[in-house]
Amino acid sequence: MLNDDNVVELEGEARLQRYVFVLLDNFTLISFASAVETLRLANRMAGQTIYTWTLLGENGETATCSAGTTFHLDGGLGSLGRDDTVVVCGGIDVQSTTTKTLLNWLRREARNGHRIGGLCTAAHVLAKAGLLDGKRATIHWENQDSFLEDFDEVELTKSVFCVDGNRFTTAGGTASLDLMLRLVARDHGEALANAVADQLIYSSIRTDQDVQRLSVPTRIGVRHPKLAEVIQKMEANIEEPISPARLAKEVGMSTRQLERLFRRYLNRSPKRYYMELRLQKARNLLMQTDMTVINVALACGFTSPSHFSKCYRSHYKTTPYRERGSHGEDRVK
Repeated sequence: MLNDDNVVELEGEARLQRYVFVLLDNFTLISFASAVETLRLANRMAGQTIYTWTLLGENGETATCSAGTTFHLDGGLGSLGRDDTVVVCGGIDVQSTTTKTLLNWLRREARNGHRIGGLCTAAHVLAKAGLLDGKRATIHWENQDSFLEDFDEVELTKSVFCVDGNRFTTAGGTASLDLMLRLVARDHGEALANAVADQLIYSSIRTDQDVQRLSVPTRIGVRHPKLAEVIQKMEANIEEPISPARLAKEVGMSTRQLERLFRRYLNRSPKRYYMELRLQKARNLLMQTDMTVINVALACGFTSPSHFSKCYRSHYKTTPYRERGSHGEDRVK
């Protein structure tokens, strides 16, 4: 509720809390900015400073976001205050910025009892440090395949954000807004969180029950229930592909009807569409994990490495080995 000075009356104790943002090189700017702006506006709408923040990084001097802007840091990975909340901000090629120094620091701060979270791809960092073992987490949908391969002890969800005890993760993008609004509401009440959302012109606050990707009909631009059902089945069965005949039977149509449906709406056969899904996952695994090419092939339903290489080259105009090699060179640069 607003008082006469348009200041929100807080629920509970108005104690000062500090957020420590750890910026990794190539961090996603919108995820970081959404989080910081939520805290800034919470202070404004509360009429007092209830949140402060600081920017840290491994080199202690600068960090560059994925948009190319360089940020000056407040310091390196040193000791924290007792009640500080750590937020690791990830982005492009998070594997190359997941260093031993960073992992050891996070493990130490976790042992000290700090609440630790990750924005965008930083869930990978937290999982690599062992901080998400036995917990629910989320990560950007583009990184989910590689995450599942690397961290089977984490319960990965498709939510826009996830809070499990003193760990929290987001899927990236504007999901940071939803998470931070949730944390503000928990700290000081729904009235303050709603006032901040109004300032941000954010009219629909998502919860941890909302999924990050658009529905299949919205994504492909086609609203046909049986086509959407078949595509969902394809996406859920990449490692062991289902034949078009069985897919057709499971949605109550003939194979010929299914072929016509795909030709009409997607201008390709079910087999071709399925192959593109499998190759897309293969490319993600090649670029985001250290899995061997053979294991990537098996994870995407190819029993023959030569067949996998042939299909990959036909679609991406390069071989899986060259794809892996060129990405490795990018990491070094």
